[in-house]
Amino acid sequence: MKYIFPALYGLLAYFTIRLLTDSVTGMEFWQRSWILNGIEMGFCIAMGYVFIRACNRLIAYYDRQWQDHFSTGRIGKELLGVFLLNLVVQNLFMTPVVALTDNGLQWFDLADINTIPLFYALIYYGVKRSSAYLQAYIQNKLQLEKITNDKLETELKFLRAQYHPHFLFNALNTIYFQMDDDVVAAKKTVEQFADLLRYQLYDQQEMVGICQEIQYIQRFIDLQKIRSSPRLRLQLHFDEQLQDEKVYPLLFLPLVENAFKYIGGEYLLQLELRKQDGDIYFYIHNSIPAVAPEINGLPIEREKGIGLENLQRRLELLYPDRHHFSAGIKEQEFVAELKLTLQT
Repeated sequence: MKYIFPALYGLLAYFTIRLLTDSVTGMEFWQRSWILNGIEMGFCIAMGYVFIRACNRLIAYYDRQWQDHFSTGRIGKELLGVFLLNLVVQNLFMTPVVALTDNGLQWFDLADINTIPLFYALIYYGVKRSSAYLQAYIQNKLQLEKITNDKLETELKFLRAQYHPHFLFNALNTIYFQMDDDVVAAKKTVEQFADLLRYQLYDQQEMVGICQEIQYIQRFIDLQKIRSSPRLRLQLHFDEQLQDEKVYPLLFLPLVENAFKYIGGEYLLQLELRKQDGDIYFYIHNSIPAVAPEINGLPIEREKGIGLENLQRRLELLYPDRHHFSAGIKEQEFVAELKLTLQT
């Protein structure tokens, strides 16, 4: 088609002009001299090759000038260039032929010569450019999505990193005091601490198995029990139906960490993680002191809110329209519920 199409293009323009001319003058194409018809068709075929080649070179020139940047100004300049190129080429090849044949150059001949090839030239330009426009549009969309995803990924990493300092401080503080009383227990705590860090630092895949997350929660609870009050009463339930489900990591940790951080009163902590109707339900509540203490002059509810807002933002990024989260104080207990709808 690279070599045949220009000839077809020229013949299409010729026969369209011939049809309109014959309609106006009453002439019949097949009654004319075939030598004359052949000469006219030859000129039109030559016009097709010259125009197509020149148009392709013009488009290549614009590509070098602007590369992949498509704007209204560029498209306007390209259309103007195609219009002027077509005007020169069609008059260079067609006008002399029409002027020297039949009744000479009439006003309707001039109108046909400058209208019909232009119509086909614009169609050719549109078809030629449509793939480039579509590709540029797709590339721009992909680039925008990549920038958006990079921004969200950076925000997620920042939100996850906010959990670590408090966790590190508490763990190291526990180990520090254990060193004076029980070195063996301190070593065991270090091992538990290392396992938790390994999960946080190295298991950075996009999603993890729910069993890994449960194992992480259990290790975290074991570490917290070391520094908790002897009055602590734990009630844990992990649904055995949870096996191969995939979740984003460290979404339950802030709720468990808050429960241990602010537990008081009867020192009761209940945690439940179950599967129901294809969704994952996480429920945790802990008793709190009758009088809420202040930290740095702020009520603990205010400081809790920072962590919960952090978690809420992560859920919005990771589970848009596929989660339900609520948290608050109910009858001397802090209750948090999280529902995750898994993708099928």
